[in-house]
Amino acid sequence: MNQQVEQGYWMHRVLSNLSRLDVERLDDADRERVETARDLLEEVSLLTGPEDGSGPDAPTDD
Repeated sequence: MNQQVEQGYWMHRVLSNLSRLDVERLDDADRERVETARDLLEEVSLLTGPEDGSGPDAPTDD
């Protein structure tokens, strides 16, 4: 697996795990940390997507 694919895989795994957390059971400070981490990972994911724009978030002609 090349490095870019591996990094994308791990970012997806972390984001997926953060999304599965039951944030209702966390205190306010931990909820804020989870939300911040999720937002940062989503932002990085968009910035490091495929250079040709063919990723799953690529615009379509619909």
